[in-house]
Amino acid sequence: MSVTVRSFAKINLGLYIGAARADGYHDLRTVYQTIALHDVIRVSVGRGRGIEIVCTNKDPRVPLDASNTCHRIAARVLDELGAKGKVTVEIEKRLPVQGGLGAASSNAVATMIALELALKKKLTPAARLRIAADVGSDLPLFLVGGTALGVGRGEEVYPLPDLPSLAMVVVTPEVGVSTPRAFADWDAQERLTRLSASDRLFEVGCVLSSWLSGFTSGSPNTGAPAKGGSRGEKLLLDLVRTGIENDFEKVVFSQYPELRDMKAALERAGSKYASLSGSGSTVYGLFRSPAEAAKAAGRLRKQGLRAVATRTLTRSWYWASLVVRR
Repeated sequence: MSVTVRSFAKINLGLYIGAARADGYHDLRTVYQTIALHDVIRVSVGRGRGIEIVCTNKDPRVPLDASNTCHRIAARVLDELGAKGKVTVEIEKRLPVQGGLGAASSNAVATMIALELALKKKLTPAARLRIAADVGSDLPLFLVGGTALGVGRGEEVYPLPDLPSLAMVVVTPEVGVSTPRAFADWDAQERLTRLSASDRLFEVGCVLSSWLSGFTSGSPNTGAPAKGGSRGEKLLLDLVRTGIENDFEKVVFSQYPELRDMKAALERAGSKYASLSGSGSTVYGLFRSPAEAAKAAGRLRKQGLRAVATRTLTRSWYWASLVVRR
């Protein structure tokens, strides 16, 4: 049996880095948001044994061995369910590699969901989260979808009331950014500036709380795209006023100044809030309407940038759109 699943991307609405931990990770604070851009994952189970990873686009940056997150999660799911068979995972890449959109993590969770459906067996919710968190920091987000608060190393995910579906433009440069390198650069900067990580995360918590309090006000969220003057626009303006930002910009922009230029280009094109996603290299901008986003994307493409208009994805839309029906 073969099952096809959309592997949706995410962006970070602010990302704050705390102190390095004993396990080598950093404490983080971020608001995750799923978006409509996606890869496609096809999982089939047949006779035999083993796990095969295939990248249909033949992207050389996608590992095809046991280091691939899809391979790792498939092995864990088979073991947890006591299932056997030859598992083939086909990855159709549409999202950038090392782009800060959580593509590898999303691919893994899509593989988990598709494999459960192909085997006609279900993991418990607790087992899903445990396996996801063991495989990677961003994975649990994709078992939630929509708008979520991420803490710890990012693996502790708490669903938030959803933002309305907001229009956006995503710019994906040719360059990829190494997350371990970005963290190392941050640590080097922190030693020079002697930042107090614990005090800073406390202040950040206050900032995020101030902005997130707006989630519960206004009209109920139906999942429909936000319109001008709506609750969505108010939250956008509040986001800007609060000054929520991505710490990685402080180190990544100095290494890759073209990414800073892309953020500035988004702002000139009318974005109400623009930011690096994760450690990069993707830069995105939020707009008041789909028409404004489409116009901005066209303008940026004329400047030679790879820009696409899309939208954020609420939790209900995320789950309703995940499995490709045939």
